[in-house]
Amino acid sequence: MFNLLPRDTVFFSLFESMARHGVQAAGHLHELATKFPDITASIQRIREEEHGADELAHAALERLDRTFITPFDREDIHTLVGGLDDIIDGVDALAKRFPLFHVKSMEPVFLKQTDVLIAATRSLDEAVGRLRKSRKLSDLSSNLIEIHHQESIGDDNHHAAMSRLFQGDIDTLEVIKWKELYDLIEDAIDGCEDVGNTLERIVLKNG
Repeated sequence: MFNLLPRDTVFFSLFESMARHGVQAAGHLHELATKFPDITASIQRIREEEHGADELAHAALERLDRTFITPFDREDIHTLVGGLDDIIDGVDALAKRFPLFHVKSMEPVFLKQTDVLIAATRSLDEAVGRLRKSRKLSDLSSNLIEIHHQESIGDDNHHAAMSRLFQGDIDTLEVIKWKELYDLIEDAIDGCEDVGNTLERIVLKNG
């Protein structure tokens, strides 16, 4: 049950702050794609979001280690924190690839994927916010359905991008670069679905 002592609400604040960092990181990645090749500021902003999320993750895990009464199972808290952190780490790793790979132009489908990631992180942020008070899966279901919907759109975009890359008229080095970039943003979108599944499990176990 969600019968918590006042101090336990700190966990929910940490989850919510991490989710907001995910939304911000996705927004900065979209900015990177739209402003390309002027990407230095966007990369730095994503890096700052990653640092902020890491600090929150460490704080959550330290609190988990010293708190006797937790909102729900310790394993689920650990999984939730790790999943939220992984999304932002993935966006940071992706952004760093652009200067590393000397990318010369922006792929239109990649820009579409940044829109998908924004929508997925926003829905995830709303679902995490509802976790503080919710005891019913139905209270989170609209957000979880939207995350799954965005993941499906992301899959379709990814397949279309792979088909275009491997049609045979693109330089091999460019194929290698863009395959990794597309795979990384796909991983970030999938990460939102993974966290959504974690939230679903938590609510079902504690409702």
